[in-house]
Amino acid sequence: MKKILLFTFLFLCTLPVSSKKAGEFTVLQWNIWQEGTSVPGGYEAIINEIVRLKPDFVTFSEVRNYKNSNFSARVLSSLREKGMTYYSFYSYDSGLLSKHPITDSLTVFPEKEDHGSIYRLLSTVNGHKVAIYTAHLDYLDCAYYNVRGYDGSTWKEIARPRTVEEVLKVNTDSQRDDAIRLFIEQARKDMAEGYSIILGGDFNEPSHRDWVEANKNLYDHNGMVIPWTVTTLLEDAGFIDSYREIYPNPLTHPGFTYPSDNPLKTPEKLTWAPKADERDRIDFIFYQGKGLQAEKAVIFGPKGSIVRSQRVEETSKDQFLTPKNVWPTDHKGLLVTFRFKK
Repeated sequence: MKKILLFTFLFLCTLPVSSKKAGEFTVLQWNIWQEGTSVPGGYEAIINEIVRLKPDFVTFSEVRNYKNSNFSARVLSSLREKGMTYYSFYSYDSGLLSKHPITDSLTVFPEKEDHGSIYRLLSTVNGHKVAIYTAHLDYLDCAYYNVRGYDGSTWKEIARPRTVEEVLKVNTDSQRDDAIRLFIEQARKDMAEGYSIILGGDFNEPSHRDWVEANKNLYDHNGMVIPWTVTTLLEDAGFIDSYREIYPNPLTHPGFTYPSDNPLKTPEKLTWAPKADERDRIDFIFYQGKGLQAEKAVIFGPKGSIVRSQRVEETSKDQFLTPKNVWPTDHKGLLVTFRFKK
């Protein structure tokens, strides 16, 4: 068990973004772009938004622990100064934050040579045992870029693959599927012990629910309908995509999380495929558990995206929770409200 860091102190009230009903709790998935260091005032914005949103759990992507620091401890200390109690433990690449005491923590898929990571904490919410997982999956062999004419490891322009089989071959050369298989194995053990499971993460891979017949000629899908590996594995194992459960239509609610516009960065700093429409939903919250239900889901971040190196305002029916001030990242986050049904 890792050493659990905790702080207890007086809670200071701030104006709520939205009120939670009795029995509800929230989970925030947030890629924080190198701990917020890519944007002036980014770290402070991370803290201020957590204070504003008051999520029960945060699943972070891109935790770096620069200069032998401890990002989780730093966040806890900063929140303590704002009058808020959270718990965490040391991790690298991805991270976890909890308003509820942590009873155990585990490294499920250790980061090695920048191929991603998965960690897990155990806690209790409203009398229910929960296992919260954070995943930042392998960013290499990012095959949805190949479909758009860019190599998914070098991001140089290439000829587009002709078949779905070619795309999936590149996709499974990554370690994303390896990591998710380990997650599923551990999650089944946790469920056998009575835990409900929530997984938040930047998967660096789209959903098979988003690359369908209806949009095969949109967003530079270039006519392809693709059963993306990670989300298919999760669904086959009984896990529910919270956003697609609430908003099943990818035409009206595409839920794009990358690349997000950021007014403090030029478009060329926010794109990997400058000539393409690379918008995709790659940040997810999946769940499974007896009586556990996703009630609400909102995209957290600016309404704008980057398309062919241009800033574009989204016109979909997605619900947005926009930042109060500085946006610290090139992703949008996902905030989901859960409840245990009686």
